[in-house]
Amino acid sequence: MVDDNELGLFLRTRREAITPDEVGLPAGPRRRAPGLRRSEVAALARVSVEYLTRLEQGRDRRPSPQVLAALAGALKLSAGERAHLLRLTKVSDPAYNCLGGDTLPARTVRPTVRSLLDRLDPTPAALLNRLGDILAHTAGYERLMGPIGLLDGVQPNVARFVLTDERARVAYPDWEHVADEEVAALKQGPFRADPHIAAFADDLTVTAGEVFTRRVETVPGLPGSSGVLRLVHPLAGHLRLDYEVMDLAADDDQRLVVLLPADLETTAALDGLAAPPVHLLAG
Repeated sequence: MVDDNELGLFLRTRREAITPDEVGLPAGPRRRAPGLRRSEVAALARVSVEYLTRLEQGRDRRPSPQVLAALAGALKLSAGERAHLLRLTKVSDPAYNCLGGDTLPARTVRPTVRSLLDRLDPTPAALLNRLGDILAHTAGYERLMGPIGLLDGVQPNVARFVLTDERARVAYPDWEHVADEEVAALKQGPFRADPHIAAFADDLTVTAGEVFTRRVETVPGLPGSSGVLRLVHPLAGHLRLDYEVMDLAADDDQRLVVLLPADLETTAALDGLAAPPVHLLAG
């Protein structure tokens, strides 16, 4: 059984990611592990080391708002990370887990959202539901992602492609990071408390195996909302794309992913993909 101690995992990974100098502490000559010690975070948050240990080990999953605020300050969490921390404590409440847990993953695209995609074209953009199913996309997205194999099948799914299709390892030079981000996106929110995500996770446990289960145990459910994606395209070559992920309204339960060229070479390559083919007349 996969450990569901998401709160403890998040606290531990954030503690290990922050350096002593970021919180005004000396590094010291005998640090054997990166980041802060539990004792240092406990002192900064004014909680006991024993209590912080219980939180990280999952033996206490309901800290008070005051403790959460103190830990968020000690760990220098961003606004998004603070919201994620609060969400993790709510997920541990069975009453919260039942809210909307039987809601089917969205598969219907509102007309105005489809119109938005039309207006975004030729920019590569796609609409995804919480499982990572691709519900709609621009023609530019098809030109970009179709040749690498992402859009194959009746219901293309980004997470399934990245984690189970060998072509993904060729297409994404930073495959390890891309795989981390896909698992983080699945874990964001209730994760296995959502029966539909739980069923998909069970499927990936079988089809992807260790590349999925290892990440479930080690990657916090906090995917990046922006960054740079490197892609090796069979027609356009090496590309660098800035990506932005934007959540639609809660009722939609969907997110829009937009890809923009990150350099002049990628701009020219995308323009080349969009250009109509040249037909030579026989002489």
